[in-house]
Amino acid sequence: MNVTATDQLPVVVVGAGPTGLAAAAHLVGRGLEPLVLEAGTRAGTAVREWSHVRLFSRWGEVVDPVAEKLLVQAGWVKPDADTYPTGGDWAAAYLQPLAHVLGDRVRLDARVTGVSRTGRDRVADADRGQQPFTVHIRYGDGREERVLARAVIDASGTWSTPGPAGGDGLPALGERAAAERISYRVPDFRDPAVRARYAGRRTAVIGSGASAFTALASLAALAKSRDGADTRATWILRRGISGNTFGGGSADQLPARGALGLAAKAAVDEGYADAVTGFRTDAIERDGERLVLVSEDGRRLDPVDELIVLTGFRPDLTFLDELRLGLDERLQAPVGLAPLIDPNQHSCGTVYPHGVKELAHPEEGVYLVGMKSYGRAPSFLTLTGYEQVRSVVAAIAGDRESAERVELVLPETGVCGGAGLFDQPADTTPDGGCCATGAGTVATTDRDASEAVAVGGCC
Repeated sequence: MNVTATDQLPVVVVGAGPTGLAAAAHLVGRGLEPLVLEAGTRAGTAVREWSHVRLFSRWGEVVDPVAEKLLVQAGWVKPDADTYPTGGDWAAAYLQPLAHVLGDRVRLDARVTGVSRTGRDRVADADRGQQPFTVHIRYGDGREERVLARAVIDASGTWSTPGPAGGDGLPALGERAAAERISYRVPDFRDPAVRARYAGRRTAVIGSGASAFTALASLAALAKSRDGADTRATWILRRGISGNTFGGGSADQLPARGALGLAAKAAVDEGYADAVTGFRTDAIERDGERLVLVSEDGRRLDPVDELIVLTGFRPDLTFLDELRLGLDERLQAPVGLAPLIDPNQHSCGTVYPHGVKELAHPEEGVYLVGMKSYGRAPSFLTLTGYEQVRSVVAAIAGDRESAERVELVLPETGVCGGAGLFDQPADTTPDGGCCATGAGTVATTDRDASEAVAVGGCC
């Protein structure tokens, strides 16, 4: 296939979440044809799984400008820019309408199982760059298909691969056997069955990011409720507690993000959560119906009834195995991006906005964007993903000047990624002390969205 014919092929976008749909909107705006492949049965499948969690970013910060233009042309009315959506709001009022406007360009229940160059495995050099990409798809009904693409934008996120409890990055001994007592997501405490599961019991929360903050604050709220007496939490941190543990507090330019950290601090200060520091889980043992956590140094904690593991997410790279990716050996992020997002050095306020230059791989024409691009790093904001796809799509369209231009200024201070509180007005800051600015970790949602929940302005 010659270059001209390749240029007529669609750009495949993997994932119909916030970043993937934004990429599709930018492609349409550039006169390029996107094909969005979503493994779930609805747009924003991952976001819907934390629909009960409120973002710490306002509506005005989670809508891509180019996508907004497409929606407005179709009669869409933007929600109040100063209000804070939940994940469910975001999916229903923005992601689903955007997918509807994109129409047949979005295929649901379509899982990408492999990506390669046509007729070339990762070893073959001959004419490699002249070959289109071949994308293998398996549909929910069992059908398989291969489609050709001029470029591939992987915005599939990290939500499907949460981190384990083990301090060495692997499941702790006994973790799999205790699976029915472990949650790797922030539970929906609005659900009566969920409340009954945790009410009056002791729950261990492992993690130090925004999703862990959400879980601690929610357990404290349950303990204060009529049906939650004797509800307690053990908060397990692999590091110690310092001035920046709870984020930026009232100094955070995203007020709801600061309020979340202060709510977690209040849960500890008021005695609803006991903090255990420097604890790296090695084993989870049974004590009758309860669980005992054992650390690498031999410490044994008092038994708990439930365990919530919010230790971040990692990318699924298996379907990209035949491509030549340049990934950092620690973070599994593009080598050009990794130094900018290293959680040992940066919070989201110190991550320089970036684009195609930092996202490039040895395999030209393939890009990891959104939370997927951050690998195991947590400090991701939705606005970052929107800037990434603006730059990447400009490069695919041949507009290098636009691709290399930075068009984003990020809010400063505090931790990044993660969730807001359930149904609590996001502009209400709990009483409490102010924490110093510093780096933090995402549990998703959006890694951080604990991504963490891949949320709170994350995806």
